[in-house]
Amino acid sequence: MDLDMIDWARAQFALTAIYHWLFVPLTLGLAVVMGVMETIYYRTGSEFWKITTQFWQRLFGINFAMGVATGIILEFEFGTNWSNYSYIVGDVFGAPLAIEGIVAFFMESTFVAVMFFGWKKVSRGFHLASTWLTGLGATISAWWILVANSWMQHPVGQEFNPDTMRNEMTSFFDVALSPVAVDKFCHTVLSAWVLGAVFVVGVSSWYLIKHRNTEFARQSLKVGAVFGLISSLLVAISGDHSAYTVGQTQPMKLAAMEALYKGGNDQSLTIISAVNPFSQPDWQNQDEAPMRIAMPYALSFLATRDIHGFVPGVRDIIDGYSTSDSTSEMRLSEKISNGHMALEALADYRKAKQEGDSVTMEHAAEAVKERLPWLGYGYIEDAAQVVPYIPICFYAFRIMVGGGCLFILLFFLLIVYLYSNEITSRFKFVRLGWLTKRAKWLWTAALWCIPVAYIVSECGWLVAEFGRQPWTIQDMLPTWVSVSALPASSVMTTFFIFLVLFTLMLAVEISIMCKQIKKGPEL
Repeated sequence: MDLDMIDWARAQFALTAIYHWLFVPLTLGLAVVMGVMETIYYRTGSEFWKITTQFWQRLFGINFAMGVATGIILEFEFGTNWSNYSYIVGDVFGAPLAIEGIVAFFMESTFVAVMFFGWKKVSRGFHLASTWLTGLGATISAWWILVANSWMQHPVGQEFNPDTMRNEMTSFFDVALSPVAVDKFCHTVLSAWVLGAVFVVGVSSWYLIKHRNTEFARQSLKVGAVFGLISSLLVAISGDHSAYTVGQTQPMKLAAMEALYKGGNDQSLTIISAVNPFSQPDWQNQDEAPMRIAMPYALSFLATRDIHGFVPGVRDIIDGYSTSDSTSEMRLSEKISNGHMALEALADYRKAKQEGDSVTMEHAAEAVKERLPWLGYGYIEDAAQVVPYIPICFYAFRIMVGGGCLFILLFFLLIVYLYSNEITSRFKFVRLGWLTKRAKWLWTAALWCIPVAYIVSECGWLVAEFGRQPWTIQDMLPTWVSVSALPASSVMTTFFIFLVLFTLMLAVEISIMCKQIKKGPEL
């Protein structure tokens, strides 16, 4: 296989996914904010809340259109650049994508039209329902996309058919409701809510800095800050559970996130360490990264729910290990050997089928079934191929967690600022003058947190996708088996076309957004 083709196919998909994810979380986050604000309008009848809702809906609409355009291109790439992948697992992977397409087209497109153009044409109750259903449709679409991605991280509910050389679904509910899918959905959507909240408080803070539309800004800040704090705390809870699930289903990803080269019991959680960001560390000869500052026992608890639990490192996963609770992991060399035997048995099966040799077919089928869990390892040549790029996983994970903690602090301070009068009147001993008299620094921090939120959001996906390399399907299908038989030049050409196109789209969105924000609500 042409290595340049693999690299360019991966680069193009990464480019499209990164740009697409710039638009999706804001769509999911603003959808809830709009719903809350219009609910207030429905209950109070105040024209102020109607105008406030309409302002955020305009920003939602600009972002929504861009997200749809990039998402369509992303799905087409499975057929153009990853046709082997689509052929082998399309029967399973295609089902959630098909459902997502139907939901997105019929539900979102129907109610988004009512939401934008139905203010004077439908009742207030029906319009409110349309706003919430638009957000629900976007969230359901995210569910099915994340189901598909989760199946790539942890394939369940399917079996391999040697006659067709395809994976076929055996249980739709196992695929749709796998623990990995539930965790990924909750964590991803909640993180999108946080980004939406950061966007709202950041834009609102800009109005306060400029001394414009102050009442609109303060009320929007209240909704955004409360919604953001609740979402941030829920993200922390879902992130903890997601880390536990990763530890159970993708131990190599967890080892890469922690730069854990040699594991064991009583493992501490790395806070920061001097991992070289520009090269893969020497995990073969190091027990841990240099200059490591860690929290005792925390990693063992995070991964096993036992402070003394065993957490494997990179070398443990490659060399094989066993624990006191009878958990064991086969050596990588044995997995590769079993994978080669599975591929040989598969070739024997197909040859016997062509020759009509039913006895050989039966024996070969049994051999394939026996070693099927390691079939993907038959394509692995050395240990370095199964180790993700540790620096990206390590630093992206810490940026994600650090950003989450920053947002919790931001939302908390904003709520204290907004309700300072109520707090000081209830608790006489509390003095908040330091915050209320110099609040401009807090508004400035909220404004600058908008780009930080996007960086944090993208880092979450970097951890998820880099952490399972080299697999397109975890332990089943490496990237170099999944790509299409295309010349690298073709993919390289479209890569730069998409780079220019998506960059222009992003620039256009930012320009239109800024103009709408400068224009402000039509109060």
